[in-house]
Amino acid sequence: MAKSVLVSRGLEDEARRLLEQHATVDFHGVEDPLPRTDLIRRLQGKDGLICQITDTIDDEVLGAAPGLKVVSNIAVGYNNIDVAAARRRGVIVTNTPDVLTETTADFAWALLMAAARRLVEADRYVRTGQWKQWEWRLLWGADVHGKTLGILGFGRIGRAVARRARGFDMRILYHDAVRADSAVEHELGAAFVPRETVLREADFVTLHTPFMPQTRHLIDEAALRSMKRTAIVVNAARGPIVDEAALARALRERWIAGAGLDVFEEEPRIHPGLLDLDNVVLAPHIASASQETRLAMAMLAVRNCVAVLEGNPPLTPVP
Repeated sequence: MAKSVLVSRGLEDEARRLLEQHATVDFHGVEDPLPRTDLIRRLQGKDGLICQITDTIDDEVLGAAPGLKVVSNIAVGYNNIDVAAARRRGVIVTNTPDVLTETTADFAWALLMAAARRLVEADRYVRTGQWKQWEWRLLWGADVHGKTLGILGFGRIGRAVARRARGFDMRILYHDAVRADSAVEHELGAAFVPRETVLREADFVTLHTPFMPQTRHLIDEAALRSMKRTAIVVNAARGPIVDEAALARALRERWIAGAGLDVFEEEPRIHPGLLDLDNVVLAPHIASASQETRLAMAMLAVRNCVAVLEGNPPLTPVP
């Protein structure tokens, strides 16, 4: 009997065709997420679910499909899924690491550079007709080359960010719950230091930790006050890692110089205190949003789902 899979959001044609070769597909082919009641209803009788980070897959949802074998999340993070509840029910959870590492690191750097050189302000200045002549003191920003980069979270993406920093001749400090081995530190020219040292000494602090209870509001008022007044913080990881209310105040009162944010605590809602500030660059959670990478993520999610349904180990199971 053919397996049945619910796809909760839009999926690229190539990935959908691959899935349809192996299963009957119930496809929610629009960008708007399924309402919870519809998700629960349509998941009944399904063997697999391919979902995205905006779908909350908790014990109640999992219980609606006692025959469910796999939840394949199209993302690296999986805090939208109750993994413990899935394990209790014998459901395998997978994610899509690796394929978005370089693209996300690129975008973290895009945020860093845009905030440092006030690129969004400059674009707005030109478009609104304010630019009348060349001026000596117009939109001075901060140099990046030769500065100190602080990385909180030194996994795949954090290390990819560090590799790019080598080209800017930067001093690289990092902190992680698990220290990298000496060969990696030597290759990247990165020094392991306490979190407090990263915050105190870095000119740019970029966040790449997973979201978990221990990292919620990792960047809070105390952390922001400990940073240089000239520092810039970048978050392309998960929104709740940063206390947005504290960050808004820090930017408004100039405890730090700037920020670049791709993720937010209550997406798509953004703390209103951030919206009227010139010294923060805001993006709508698009760090992995290149054509090549989003397709690769979708294909990996499908392959994970198919592998489990066919009785094989998934390619990238959530540990």
